[in-house]
Amino acid sequence: MRASRLLSILTTLQAKGHVTAQALAEECEVSLRTIYRDVDALSAAGIPIYSERGSSGGYRLLDGYRVRLNGLSSTEADTLFLAGLMRQAGDLGLGAVAASARIKLLAALPAEMRPGAMRTRFYLDAPTWFSEGETLVDLPLVADAVWNERAIRMRYQSRTAVKERRVEPLGIVLKGGAWYLVAQDNGAARTYRVSRIGELEVLDERFEYPAAFDLQAYWTESIRRYESEIHPNLAEIRLSPRGIELMKAFLTPSVNADATVSEEADAHGWRQVTLSVGSITHASMEILRFGLEAEVVGPPELRAEMAEIVSTLAKVYVRGDRS
Repeated sequence: MRASRLLSILTTLQAKGHVTAQALAEECEVSLRTIYRDVDALSAAGIPIYSERGSSGGYRLLDGYRVRLNGLSSTEADTLFLAGLMRQAGDLGLGAVAASARIKLLAALPAEMRPGAMRTRFYLDAPTWFSEGETLVDLPLVADAVWNERAIRMRYQSRTAVKERRVEPLGIVLKGGAWYLVAQDNGAARTYRVSRIGELEVLDERFEYPAAFDLQAYWTESIRRYESEIHPNLAEIRLSPRGIELMKAFLTPSVNADATVSEEADAHGWRQVTLSVGSITHASMEILRFGLEAEVVGPPELRAEMAEIVSTLAKVYVRGDRS
């Protein structure tokens, strides 16, 4: 346990440069006295750790000192390669850099860890089923603007119009094989699909990255908000026992999470379910996937739409009438 803690102290100092004893104690979940003893032990072992006194004091490593990676377990070393998304790095224009980093990581590892079972037994295929991931010519330019905090001017094709925009790039997200740019537009963070960007120009203008912005938190909240916006209505349906089982397969996680299922079933095992749905047309298409395992109870307009669809399908399949 102590050896692991000593390595954690070293890697924290290497990553952050200057760290207070209190911060180290909180990160390692030990007392200040323990941290003092650990730092003394590292110094006695020849590790160049220097203490700085005063209200802003703390510990730091001698400039240029680096911790070797031979303190990693073989499993920890393997998991480092899970972050090496080589194809996606290539899309960003960083393929050569990623390859170089992987080679250096291999060279830093002890010989017995270099084969790396994880690299041969794990493969990430980011695109969803029946689709190809986007590889876009302008994506490296977008990435460069993000890294260097430079504004961009672009023509963007939204669902309704093409507009020219000047935005300040804050981050890039890969979701289901599609690339998205999160950028600041007139002080507000917005999301743009990279495949809809045209005539991109990286400007010489630099901007100050907002210190309070958290890309992961923004993306998580935007996904939650988007899923709520496309399912603003409620539908009452009855589902058979088989239909209840099919909910996880047919409905999105957010819809399933918000669904309410009656505790009591009727004599045939059917239960009343309240679902978040979109438009009447979208809701009817979703519920039709359940086939005979579902019956719409309300609202009346949704039930009427389902009746119309079923009636039309009956004409098509029974008489071949498509009129």
